[in-house]
Amino acid sequence: MTRTIQQLFDLTGKTALVTGGSRGLGLQLAQALGEAGARVMLSSRKAEDLQESAAILKAAGIDVDWIAADCAKEADIRALADETIKRFGHVDILVNNAGAAWGAPAEDHPVEAWDKVMNLNIRGYFILSQHIAKHSMIPRKSGRIINVASIAGLGGNPKEMTTIAYNTSKGAVINFTRALGCEWGQHQITVNAICPGFFPSRMTVGTLKALGEDKLASHAPLGRLGDDEDLKGLCVLYASDAGKHITGQWLAVDGGVSVITGG
Repeated sequence: MTRTIQQLFDLTGKTALVTGGSRGLGLQLAQALGEAGARVMLSSRKAEDLQESAAILKAAGIDVDWIAADCAKEADIRALADETIKRFGHVDILVNNAGAAWGAPAEDHPVEAWDKVMNLNIRGYFILSQHIAKHSMIPRKSGRIINVASIAGLGGNPKEMTTIAYNTSKGAVINFTRALGCEWGQHQITVNAICPGFFPSRMTVGTLKALGEDKLASHAPLGRLGDDEDLKGLCVLYASDAGKHITGQWLAVDGGVSVITGG
């Protein structure tokens, strides 16, 4: 029997690990997965933030746990993966979201800042995906990996935005998604990316203040920035059986900004 749409989107009995999950877009994604029925593991660097966010999700009826880890450090990443598998038994859904940005003109961009952004935004995605797949998803012939990229990975910036390392790292995330989706399809693991546009968050507060929220919103065909629910639907599509035939893909959630190519 063909399943109903409600059954296809249902994540009851599934487990999910969300990095950078204590605030902003990561918390929104974790909440979406939890609301769809998944048991959720939150991770970020600060235990206090995780405790606060876990309490919010628990109050909403979501089964949630947390582990503090720095996803720029290989030892932390592997320990996070092992501990999540130990507590949950396995990981069905991995959301690679932890990220960093750095603003500086390309000619003066510090190399150490470049390395910091790359280590977290793409190297960390690779190490965690590799570890979770090898020790949980490949043996079970099942898995969903969701990489948070950005519309910054689709091209350049207005001259006011000097984020060469961030743009480069997010472009790498998009092709990492394509390549990994091709390679791991044989294991019934799907790998897809979300490319958010401008969403108010701690990471974007400086840019929004410098360029103006109204100005940035006016560049979008929909005339608005992203909000606290705009990523939920795509996340659950990628994570659920509703998206089981989608892999190696990216989709921009940006109010239409990325489709404007002229003037």
